[in-house]
Amino acid sequence: MNILVAMDSLKGSLSSVEANKAIAEGFSAINSDFNIVTVPIADGGEGTVEALVHATNGQFIEKIVTGPLGQPVNARFGILGDKKTAVIEIAEACGLPLLSVEKRNPLLTTSFGVGELILEAVEQGCHDIIIGLGGSATNDAGVGMLQALGYQFFTLEGELVGFSGDELKKIARIDTSAVPDQVKNLKFRVACDVNNPLYGLNGAAYIYGPQKGATPEIVKELDDGLRNFAAVVWEQVGKDLQQIPGAGAAGGLGAAFAGFLGAELESGVQLILDYARLEEKLQGVNLTITGEGKLDGQTSMGKAPAGIADLSKKHGIPVIALAGDISEGNPSLHESGITSYFTIVSGPVDLETAINPEVTRLNLRRTAEQIGRFLIKFDFQLIH
Repeated sequence: MNILVAMDSLKGSLSSVEANKAIAEGFSAINSDFNIVTVPIADGGEGTVEALVHATNGQFIEKIVTGPLGQPVNARFGILGDKKTAVIEIAEACGLPLLSVEKRNPLLTTSFGVGELILEAVEQGCHDIIIGLGGSATNDAGVGMLQALGYQFFTLEGELVGFSGDELKKIARIDTSAVPDQVKNLKFRVACDVNNPLYGLNGAAYIYGPQKGATPEIVKELDDGLRNFAAVVWEQVGKDLQQIPGAGAAGGLGAAFAGFLGAELESGVQLILDYARLEEKLQGVNLTITGEGKLDGQTSMGKAPAGIADLSKKHGIPVIALAGDISEGNPSLHESGITSYFTIVSGPVDLETAINPEVTRLNLRRTAEQIGRFLIKFDFQLIH
């Protein structure tokens, strides 16, 4: 019997690779005749680099870059098995987890390190770049990243602007003459699962600024800066950043990638599934196992398990979804292609215990064993 296991990460507990391994061990412990294929999966956010590197037999690269407050941070990105495609999570260079709560202030943070990672990927011979947006501590419209790539932004007085969200309101002129041809020729695909505009009540500052440490006063100041930046870009570059769906993602990095670097902003799940060649790997599969930390109504709206279930449904393959929390299960889960979903938690337990990596690993293995016993009992006849 052929079983494909493609778990998303269980945030705060296990990575996709670790979760897949635990489930595969559970099935194998019951019957060695189970043919298990594991596919690391992500949705464009945390875990994207690891998932794609493992899925394509690529490699990890580490680089010291500029952190969100200008401090050096050790960031990791991946080069896929084709040796020409890099995958970068922007949070590695400018993510919220890099700052303590008391140091979070998007007026002061920069995305400069993201540009440094891109330049390192170029040095490594890559010309295709996959970007995972999400989790940024910044609200600088990606200007910091662009500055690292050679773009120059000047004030009315002709001085170069600094590196932070606070500088956006000062921008009056853009100069692209120092951008290397290697950067201009890069092809970007950006995993972006939000449609927020750059500025306004649904924009980057108002929607995401508070979680990055912005007070109401700071939010207003940031939004004014984003408006100024968009106006200058429209006047001098001819791009209407406000009309790009997802421009407000990751503090406006969506606008920088789409407006300056020619990137496609697309579904993170679909992008990852394409590179992992999941549909190809579903050929001959009898059962798909997927899941994540929590299954709810949001799962069916662009999350990895729903994308996997949808592809499996297309090929008539039943899908079992596993999660730690299914308390908010939703009929839309079945509509997305999930045949049945189950919790892996064995009984009442506090959250800290439930997400302990070793506990989660054992729970996944045990659940896979029980599913395997059921399949053996019916001699696999329920699966065609």
